[in-house]
Amino acid sequence: MDVTLHLAQDPEADELLGRSPLAALVGMLLDQQVPMEWAFKGPRTIADRLGADDLDAHRIAALDPEAFAALLSEKPAVHRYPGSMAGRIHQLCQYLVEHYDGRAELVWKGVDDGRELLRRLQELPGFGKQKAQIFLALLGKQLGVRPQGWREAAGTYGEPGSYRSVADITGPESLTKVRAHKQEMKAAAKAAKTTKR
Repeated sequence: MDVTLHLAQDPEADELLGRSPLAALVGMLLDQQVPMEWAFKGPRTIADRLGADDLDAHRIAALDPEAFAALLSEKPAVHRYPGSMAGRIHQLCQYLVEHYDGRAELVWKGVDDGRELLRRLQELPGFGKQKAQIFLALLGKQLGVRPQGWREAAGTYGEPGSYRSVADITGPESLTKVRAHKQEMKAAAKAAKTTKR
């Protein structure tokens, strides 16, 4: 994996995401209840605070959970909820150590069926179906991981030419389009709620 991503809109953070499978997974895990750029900048911040140039699942899994939470809570915090997100990252790394020898890329490497890859992603701690589908779409659209049926397994996130998620962001212009789509979806959900009353 060595591509240029534009998810954090920060050259150093994006460089790490493009070469580190674990950083990409952690960024996706952090991508909730905070702006996307903040979430995807998180892996670079964590690596810097650990004094490393990459994230290491074995190292993170072996850390004291409270010490790791304190590391994420340092100002500026890595996430709006640094303690709970530290716990989720810790769990993710423990799972990767137990099931994939600590190598995040083994979650998808050699998998030749999109549904199987979606299943594997959904088994990761903190990855529900939607998050797994978005990450699967990111793998297929930008990271060259395209097992048979990956677009179908990724659902609407796998559609070519769409602007629904981080999988579709390749720069500032596409970021604006994805943001607009998300605002439309929120407005539609709000309108549907109001209509039901």
